[in-house]
Amino acid sequence: MTKSLSTRPLLVFDLDGTLADTAADLVSTLNALLIREGLAAIPFQDARAMVGAGAKALLQRGLKANDVDVNEARLDQLFADFLAHYEEHIADETVLYPGVTAALERFAAAGWSFAVCTNKIEAPSVLLLTALGLAGRFKAICGKDTFSVSKPEGDALLKTIAKAGGDPSRAIMVGDSKTDIETAKNAGIPVVAVNFGYTDLPVETFEPDRVIAHFDELWDAVESLSAVFRVA
Repeated sequence: MTKSLSTRPLLVFDLDGTLADTAADLVSTLNALLIREGLAAIPFQDARAMVGAGAKALLQRGLKANDVDVNEARLDQLFADFLAHYEEHIADETVLYPGVTAALERFAAAGWSFAVCTNKIEAPSVLLLTALGLAGRFKAICGKDTFSVSKPEGDALLKTIAKAGGDPSRAIMVGDSKTDIETAKNAGIPVVAVNFGYTDLPVETFEPDRVIAHFDELWDAVESLSAVFRVA
């Protein structure tokens, strides 16, 4: 896989459950908010299964687990409180998945560029990637609120590719969930799924183009999808 004479090939990553294991800090924030509201905290393993569709969905699921239903205005208020607490503790326990840094270095050396397309809000996405020492590697970090659309709309991925200066015909998505796979398919972009992220069903269920169990496997998976990217 070598650098093109024109647009560099682009890898677009999901964030939570793909690049970083964020569940501990998200669940801690959820439980802090639930306890503040006089509700029951949710055991980690139960709450981890609620992670993956964005922070607001996590909050809604945590409230539902307590048989609490709130109106949209109250939900927005609680969500603002959730984000404020989360940003203060955004990398207390969050870690990159094994092999992420080495994989990015290998792809960068081969001429690839990188972007992030997540359903996490943009500001905490940038904050987290900065805390993890990765923010500077990405040409674009796009969140749920970056555009007028978000995943699984294909335009969210296409707009991310455009913001990163990429070409959709020379881009590959890497994600961990049904949402990521549907997003890539809706955009007409090949997708590699990691099998260690946040998903209700095995990620193979959603028929990504390739599945990997470790970032050490990403190079071969991408190479098998990107022969047309290589310069003769």
